[in-house]
Amino acid sequence: MEIVVKVRRCSGPEDKEIRFDTFKVPQQENMNVLDVVNYIQNNLDPSLAFRYSFRAGMCGTCSMRINGKNRWTCRTSFQGFEGKELIIEPLPHYPIIKDLVVDMSPFFDRYRRVRSEFVPKIPDSQEFAKILPDSRERKNIDPQIECITCGCCYGECNIVETNQRYLGPAAMNRAFTLIADSRDGAGKERLDILNSNDGAWGCHTQFNCTDVCPMGISPTRAIQKLKRKEVVHAFKNFF
Repeated sequence: MEIVVKVRRCSGPEDKEIRFDTFKVPQQENMNVLDVVNYIQNNLDPSLAFRYSFRAGMCGTCSMRINGKNRWTCRTSFQGFEGKELIIEPLPHYPIIKDLVVDMSPFFDRYRRVRSEFVPKIPDSQEFAKILPDSRERKNIDPQIECITCGCCYGECNIVETNQRYLGPAAMNRAFTLIADSRDGAGKERLDILNSNDGAWGCHTQFNCTDVCPMGISPTRAIQKLKRKEVVHAFKNFF
């Protein structure tokens, strides 16, 4: 049995034409979508450009848009697509370098804008700063910390598409995990950065980012918690 695969092609950043090449790939047992694009490159068209690394669902490097949804190709089984055309595109909202390879710079630029690094509240302390595993603080942070910056959520966000200054779901999810961490000392600075329509108030709560997150994280919920923290922060500054 053969799979009909349509792959969006792009020769470079200046190429604005939307076009697809069609390939027929023999179906194999336990095949995933990364196997499909590898087969095309190895056997049908060596010019096809795409990106991947571990093939183990750990890095997110192989993220692409598959039949209208952003996914990791290494974790997307062909089962369920039988009898359908398989349409493979690059992640939306990113500049395209070539074919299925996108430039992740806008994503990481926004990550840096929220001060994504941990800033110790007491930099020179020799004592271990602890958050107990069963504490309310730990339980508040834990659901959000498994992000591996694959960029699927950024590519699915409608606000990113319409507002080029918008920070995006992953950056704000990261900001939340740090603001909620009592050991971090840059929470007020981050809240000031996020207090605009380019930040927390720009989210329309559509849950698109949550729907596509391969790790099961809900950036939308993190952003809603940020909005509540913004209100408290504003009252403290007012009084």
